[in-house]
Amino acid sequence: MRLPSLPVSRRGFLASSFAAAGALALPAIVRADDAFTLEKLPYAFDALEPHIDAKTMEIHWGRHHKAYVDNLNKALLGQEALAGKSIEALLTGINQVPAKIRQAVINNGGGHHNHTFFWASMKKEGGGEPTGTVAKAIDGAFGSYAKFQEKLSTAGMTRFGSGWAWLVVDPMGKLDVVSFPNQDSPLSAGLKPVLGVDVWEHAYYLKYQNKRADYLKAWFNTINWEVVAQRLAQATKG
Repeated sequence: MRLPSLPVSRRGFLASSFAAAGALALPAIVRADDAFTLEKLPYAFDALEPHIDAKTMEIHWGRHHKAYVDNLNKALLGQEALAGKSIEALLTGINQVPAKIRQAVINNGGGHHNHTFFWASMKKEGGGEPTGTVAKAIDGAFGSYAKFQEKLSTAGMTRFGSGWAWLVVDPMGKLDVVSFPNQDSPLSAGLKPVLGVDVWEHAYYLKYQNKRADYLKAWFNTINWEVVAQRLAQATKG
């Protein structure tokens, strides 16, 4: 199944500090006429099969992610002081967002950024163990790739209800694994995300039902390590 085409934004805004190392790091999160837009996936709906099925990808991107974009734009209507700000600026400066719309920006801005980040974290025929600087960093932080897998999986499995598990760079420049509820963004906690996995039920329920552990095990076979390497380089750059 191929992706539907979307209209091209009339005014694009590249808003990711992690994309500076190259286009693979994160697709442009754009605003057209001061509104955020849903960018198409970087691959076909069925590209991640058998690990993530085409129908889940279609619904996840075309309904769930779209709803976050639509609701974020609604929340920002009339907020002239926030006009033109990137999604990263909104989330890192969440305490400067007016209180009456702050939770809506946390929920929907976080949902938009988290999902855009998630799509770019995966690719057709991805997975395997990382190499080079990523492998060295993971070994240094966690002891081995197997121990990193265990820690990230545990973070995903122990996230009660809905949320995400993340590989992040902390303010000291060290790798860590954290988990946040709902669509809360690591950016709002002063962390730089490098890799994240969605553990909301809508990310896996059609194929895996309540077997979150099976989904997480399969998801490791989709990771785009080239993108992770670019993000890590950017996040740890002095």
